[in-house]
Amino acid sequence: MEERRYTTEKNDLMRIDKFLSEKLPDLSRSYLQKLIKEKEVLVNGQPVKANYKLSLEDHISVMIPELKEPDILPEQIPLDILYEDEDILVVNKPKGMVVHPSAGHYSGTLVNALMFHCKDQLSGINGVMRPGIVHRIDMDTTGSLIVCKNDFAHQSLAEQLKDHTITRKYHAIVHGVLKEDNGTIDAPIGRHPVERKKMSVNYKNGKHAVTHYRVLKRFEKFTYVECQLETGRTHQIRVHMASIRHPLLGDAIYGPAKSPMKLQGQTLHAKILGIIHPRTSQYMEFNAELPDYFKHLLEIL
Repeated sequence: MEERRYTTEKNDLMRIDKFLSEKLPDLSRSYLQKLIKEKEVLVNGQPVKANYKLSLEDHISVMIPELKEPDILPEQIPLDILYEDEDILVVNKPKGMVVHPSAGHYSGTLVNALMFHCKDQLSGINGVMRPGIVHRIDMDTTGSLIVCKNDFAHQSLAEQLKDHTITRKYHAIVHGVLKEDNGTIDAPIGRHPVERKKMSVNYKNGKHAVTHYRVLKRFEKFTYVECQLETGRTHQIRVHMASIRHPLLGDAIYGPAKSPMKLQGQTLHAKILGIIHPRTSQYMEFNAELPDYFKHLLEIL
């Protein structure tokens, strides 16, 4: 049984079920309501109903039963390895590959491939489902991803992520022609208030998020850009570019429902990844070559 504790602040004065769905996005709303009904959620030491309205400085305790995790099996899946040593591994993730197992995706993931390649040499901080994974990119986003082979490396990289000192530059093709050569989008990102599986610019409940962009090439109806992350929120580039009316080409969630090019998801590639090596303390930078579909698109445009 895992306990999560929270103390409400000024922005948290809402129904307890809504508050928990924002704090625990990996758990469904129905599951959270089940926990409330079973008195696994206490406010100031007392059980409450799902419609309980939180007050300032309420103390919330949530008891989450341990989930039974399925066995994750090694699979012989080819990996495009950009760099590898005894502490870290940098891979160029292909389009369509899920990073770690989740409901509906227990095989064919990057983790399955890593378990075959690295055997038992993966950090265990994130448990059975996410061995070695310190950060992730979306299923249809390609490019550089760092994997940790031990907890020492994992803790170092997690700290760098927290401090926003990792260099992350993505290449993308967006709808429309950007007028400025470069710019910065500084807008908080949080769960969409209605569509819970989506993120959105959310000034009330969002977390600080900053994306810097610069134009690489302009086309008649699209722009080829580089986006550098200052923070690392879920779907950050996709949400930010859509917020300035330049959604990513192929992004059916934050852009037009129909892609003009019959693409599989957003045109987004994690090109440059720069880190301080956890053991040597030297800065290292990795450059993942653009995938063939992306190069072909640029030729067409």
